[in-house]
Amino acid sequence: MSAFTLPGFIPVQSIPEISEQQLYAFPAFQTWFQTLQHSLSLQTHVTHAFHASPFKLRRITIQSCDYFGGKRLGFLKLKAEVTNDKGDSLPGSVFLRGGSVSMLLVVRPDDVNGDNEEYVVLTIQPRIAAGSLGFVELPAGMLDESGTFTGAAAKEIKEETGLEIAETELIDMSSLAIPPPGAEEELLQQGIYPSPGACDEFIPLFLSRKRLARTEIKSMEGRLSGLREHGEKITLKMCRLDELWKLGARDGKTLAAVALYEGLKREGKI
Repeated sequence: MSAFTLPGFIPVQSIPEISEQQLYAFPAFQTWFQTLQHSLSLQTHVTHAFHASPFKLRRITIQSCDYFGGKRLGFLKLKAEVTNDKGDSLPGSVFLRGGSVSMLLVVRPDDVNGDNEEYVVLTIQPRIAAGSLGFVELPAGMLDESGTFTGAAAKEIKEETGLEIAETELIDMSSLAIPPPGAEEELLQQGIYPSPGACDEFIPLFLSRKRLARTEIKSMEGRLSGLREHGEKITLKMCRLDELWKLGARDGKTLAAVALYEGLKREGKI
């Protein structure tokens, strides 16, 4: 074990695989730490639920990590000790993996006027964490350390569906739906949090609407895609937009995308 101190005199106990420099350089940790510190600072306001006995981050214990390709830190498991002076504590088991992106890719046959016939591109792929070899979901992927959200979304569409979509064609539904935070509000990310009880992952949801030849739409059903040399075994599935809420009912980001799409359409924002 190694020990060092974060800004604010917060002690860290770390495993040998994670040095102070590596922890500081991990984007997911930076985002999580800054977001939590800001949230804790809001307790100074008299209207805050914890104002009378505020909580503090007392200690961080790094428990385990995974590297991608043996080089880039990908996942980090830690325990955050968050207590107040009365001895109350908050659950602090945290799995850090950082942000992802997901896309609602709506296609319309070019021989149909209006939006009476719309399809969504879904992926079927193994998700071992869910115990599944055929999980149905929207195209999605993790951000790398240098990618913008929009660029990452366009890249994932290309890798998982084979469709070329320019960054300028993508609509950030999350940013349209979630207003920027005020000075006295949480600095959470512009996206959905699938499992905030244990994981920092946040997912901005993007929309692309495209017209394709009916024959091309039909040819996408069952198409094999993904970076198969990197272990991605993806099969495409086409779904009518009005049936998406049922077919994707197990996938949180799919249901969130349906809600955002319908809500933004009602308000005339897309």
